[in-house]
Amino acid sequence: MDKKPIIFSIDDDPQVLRAINRDLRAEFRKEYRVMNTPSAREGLQALEELKKNGETVALFLSDQRMPEMLGVEFLELAKKIYPAAKRVLLTAYSDTDAAIKAINDVQLDYYLLKPWDPPSEKLYPVIHDLLEDWWAQYVPEFHGARLIGYQYSPLSHEIKDFLAGNLIPYEWIEFENTERSGPYQEQFGIDGPDLPVLVTEDGEALKKPSVQEVARALGMSQTASEKPYDVVIIGAGPAGLAAGVYGGSEGLTTALVERRAPGGQAGTSSRIENYLGFPNGLSGADLARRAITQATRFGIEFLSPAEVHQIERVDPYKILTLKDGTELKARAVVITTGVDYRKLEAPGMNQFTGAGIYYGAATTEASACKNGDVYIVGGGNSAGQGAVYLSKFARKVFICVRREDLSTTMSQYLIDQIDSIENIEVHGETEIAEAHGADRLEEVTLRSKSSGETRKAPATALFIFIGAKPYTEWLPGDYMRDPKGFLLTGRDLVLQEDFRKEWPLERDPFTLETSVPGVFAAGDVRSGAMNRVASAVGEGAMSISLVHQYLSEN
Repeated sequence: MDKKPIIFSIDDDPQVLRAINRDLRAEFRKEYRVMNTPSAREGLQALEELKKNGETVALFLSDQRMPEMLGVEFLELAKKIYPAAKRVLLTAYSDTDAAIKAINDVQLDYYLLKPWDPPSEKLYPVIHDLLEDWWAQYVPEFHGARLIGYQYSPLSHEIKDFLAGNLIPYEWIEFENTERSGPYQEQFGIDGPDLPVLVTEDGEALKKPSVQEVARALGMSQTASEKPYDVVIIGAGPAGLAAGVYGGSEGLTTALVERRAPGGQAGTSSRIENYLGFPNGLSGADLARRAITQATRFGIEFLSPAEVHQIERVDPYKILTLKDGTELKARAVVITTGVDYRKLEAPGMNQFTGAGIYYGAATTEASACKNGDVYIVGGGNSAGQGAVYLSKFARKVFICVRREDLSTTMSQYLIDQIDSIENIEVHGETEIAEAHGADRLEEVTLRSKSSGETRKAPATALFIFIGAKPYTEWLPGDYMRDPKGFLLTGRDLVLQEDFRKEWPLERDPFTLETSVPGVFAAGDVRSGAMNRVASAVGEGAMSISLVHQYLSEN
């Protein structure tokens, strides 16, 4: 916690106020700030300011007999500003009846008699006990962006996913929860057609914002400097992040461009348990956070969200044009754009995407699955990791695979985990035939591959992890690909029949070099990649070594 909680005392007698202030500071100043005032009205004004500034009051200690108002009245008004704070009344023996009555009237926590000598016996034990109780129930007030919207809105999901993927803390507020959303509706004039609304920490309200508008409002960098770069890396998955770390650490002027959020597909994984050096596993988001921190410490420029629209060769440079028209000039390029999950082609899928149907882990929606039935399509490691994570929230998690079981597509450690979790069930030779609902997913139709029989089942959410297609459609035709669209590199290029006609150099392409000299590919986007986080990191690091070789000859 950045700011210490406050113990706030009030007494109109200066001598008593000095004494209570002295004793409280002597015992509690290491963990709390002690504030005091002789005026009840000034005290209330001070509390309003403290609230606006995000301060927290843990305990009030108020004298009962004050000229402006009684202590009980002060505590009653203070309770409206800080309802969770403990309330102690300081009183003379003659006022004990009023103190006892206040226990019921303002939920007084305790009353102390004057004098409290010695404080070690008559003051500190009481205050310590009350503060321990306060800590046990204290929920720190959130400071950061707030997103107000409907749970099953595709645009709300897109923004939540973007914020979570970029590790930006935010608070989700369901619009229909008027107790929480009401103050914002009144303050900013929010209505249904405005949703979702992002309220920044500075108090700016963005109605129905695009991801780019959200990024700008939160101060994320989307604009590159005008200098030429030694290398521009396109895509911030594990391969791109590794390339960024090595490019920056080895003194190359480096830019890393990411269209959505760092981490790529691995970044959406709830738990990676077979990555070297992390025996307890780590989340994809945590891995991405560590890598981005490491790369930016070495001085790279990280542009997100920013999408490369095209690459042109203007020797000795590659000119990269972003979707917003911005141009980046680079001597070498590393493409690490990875893969996207394939769309599930079945009736209702497009209709409910973002409203109960999600591609990838979508951990931001896990809490909405509480006590519901969740279906997962896919039998790879990402699907298994997603199932394990979602099982903590859902009543039941069903994994639907076209094969008989998971043995040929998933790592054994994940299969063993899934077998040990009671609320995960694997449906072999089963596919999702249709999705049903009104404004969100409510049911799915399951079809048996062997018999063709179908049945309907209630579904809170459907998470899809099927196949992977490389994100290469944006590249021009002179980048040679395999039949599935993955980029060919190195020796695989040399084996192509028409390669020598197009390749302009006397030497063979470097190991990770594409059919365009000076443009490299690493990670899942590359034909023949191993589709493991560790191998992607290795290829990203290797690509920078090859960039050095390319730059040395140019």
